[in-house]
Amino acid sequence: MKNIEVVNNVKHKNIRVITRKDKALGDGVMMTNTFPLEFRFIQAHYPILFQKSHESDGYNAVALFGFEEGENLFLSERGWEAGYVPLMIQRHPFLIGFQRGPAGSESDTTRVMNINMDSPRISEIEGERLFLEQGGNSEYLDYMASVLETIHLWNEQGKGFSQVLLEHNLLEPVTFDITLTTGRQAQLLGFHTINEDALGKLSGDVLGKLNEMGYLMPIYMAVASLSHVNKLIKLKSQLEAN
Repeated sequence: MKNIEVVNNVKHKNIRVITRKDKALGDGVMMTNTFPLEFRFIQAHYPILFQKSHESDGYNAVALFGFEEGENLFLSERGWEAGYVPLMIQRHPFLIGFQRGPAGSESDTTRVMNINMDSPRISEIEGERLFLEQGGNSEYLDYMASVLETIHLWNEQGKGFSQVLLEHNLLEPVTFDITLTTGRQAQLLGFHTINEDALGKLSGDVLGKLNEMGYLMPIYMAVASLSHVNKLIKLKSQLEAN
């Protein structure tokens, strides 16, 4: 079990967080969850795919970084080589927690900022301080609090997104046949993409409703993002050729 603690200015006064991007610090991941309101940033750099949720009947949107578990083709010795780092990557080692008040009821629950003390990013020697020596939050801690707040809001806004996609048959399974410049071939399985044929057959009324819900633009952004699969293939080919 992870050692999760509520951020505390007494207990964590000497804690620092190493912010550089490195596989040894947990950034060697194949993908991360993303949200409809983040798609405008994601689609400029990464393919957006959909994966069956383990927690519900819906699907999670993910930004793809590689073709194998633990592979992040955007990581190098220089750090993260893309113009935008998804919020679910930026947030580490922090996460949203929920704390019940004296009444103990759900209505008495408040969000709190938690920190994973088992994270390799935790240090007392190097990195960004959580709290200033003279007291008060550091700019870094305030920024991370804003990141968590944005994640919470974007997650709430997008909760119905996959249900709407399923309702209108807008998701279809996809298999990517990958041929690297080295000649090696592989397949990427287990994901879904937007069903463009079904999208093109939607009535004007349905498209209008999707637009009102804030879902139409993210749908088209997800479609456009698939061009980045070729970029991943190029990065993978360069990696294997070296």
